[in-house]
Amino acid sequence: MNNAETKKITQRGLWFEEFELGAIYEHRPGRTVTEADNVLFTTLTMNTQALHLDAAYSENTQFGVRLVNSMFTLSTIVGLSVAQLTQGTIVANLGFSDISFPKPLFHGDTLYAETLIADKRESKSRPGEGIVTLVHTGRNQHGDVVAVATRKTLVQLRPQGESS
Repeated sequence: MNNAETKKITQRGLWFEEFELGAIYEHRPGRTVTEADNVLFTTLTMNTQALHLDAAYSENTQFGVRLVNSMFTLSTIVGLSVAQLTQGTIVANLGFSDISFPKPLFHGDTLYAETLIADKRESKSRPGEGIVTLVHTGRNQHGDVVAVATRKTLVQLRPQGESS
């Protein structure tokens, strides 16, 4: 096959039409969280919460050790979904709701994410775009749910002439 015949495939997220209601997308690989990740994220975001930074303080809490910053956990479960769902096809995040952290994440835990496609509809005000509601769930290496968040996104419809 010469260069003129070489098929090029670019990795991208899903066009609006490709999101399947009720489907659950598992995002792999997971992300093992280190102490450095937690300290860097926590200090970059000016979150001085001792639960994330102070080992001596954390020894006297019910957990006995520092916890991973829950905003890092949230950001990571969303980030784990990007390549599979929204890379190059998202227009914007419209909002997050129903965010919960049922169990803590600790240094050394591996975070896995999955996304349920909960709803979708074409935009009434933005032709060529649609609103997709994603429910992200983060689990640790034991399968325990450590985070859940609902995210509404504005996603491009398949461009005219673009094949699947």
